[in-house]
Amino acid sequence: MAEERNSRKFLQGVVSSRSGDKSVKVTVAYKIPHPRYHKVINRKTVLHVHDENNESKAGDKVEIMETRPMSKLKRFRITRVIEVSPVLD
Repeated sequence: MAEERNSRKFLQGVVSSRSGDKSVKVTVAYKIPHPRYHKVINRKTVLHVHDENNESKAGDKVEIMETRPMSKLKRFRITRVIEVSPVLD
């Protein structure tokens, strides 16, 4: 019987740029309360993500999953493209 994989992080973000072959940068936005004033602050983090099939482009909304280290910076990979960005002519 196959063992279950460890629980891994799944995040959603927007592809901000294609940084090379099979690599993209994904911006993940989140909100946190200010420690003293309790106003909600918008924050973001940029992750280097492995894109095996070069299927995403800038502006696409994607789901990414934590994985083994693929390179010096890449620790996530794309599991699916949620929404494709419109093509501007």
